[in-house]
Amino acid sequence: MDNLPIFLDLKDKPCLVVGGGDIAARKVGLLCRVNANITVVAPTLSATMQSRVDAGEVNWLAAPFSTELVMNFVLAIAATDDDDVNYQVYQHAKAHQILVNVADNPPLCDFILPSILDRSPIVVAVSSGGESPILARQLRARLETLIPPS
Repeated sequence: MDNLPIFLDLKDKPCLVVGGGDIAARKVGLLCRVNANITVVAPTLSATMQSRVDAGEVNWLAAPFSTELVMNFVLAIAATDDDDVNYQVYQHAKAHQILVNVADNPPLCDFILPSILDRSPIVVAVSSGGESPILARQLRARLETLIPPS
């Protein structure tokens, strides 16, 4: 086992998401489900992300990423289409001992986001450690047939 499966309590905790596209929106969606205090940094937003901003679910800084932004967060997710920006987020989060995830780049991650089946109060997380996300999603789909909605 390469990763310790844990469930983090992020309710009201400051979390940073760098990126305004669809991948960032999926990460924001997960953070919204646990009531994190989310700040998105991106010059522009996808329609999905804009709807989250409009609904007051996230704070938006309409600007490119800058290194001083990282310091006040407990968790950072880099989800841009710019590898250099993603790497900057990684470097500065690490320098400030902030948990960091760089989307689709497991070597630059302190944590990975598994495929999740939420049948609260039962929550099942399935992960392949980034090696085969499709297989993890297929297993989660199989579990959905075995665990009925609550």
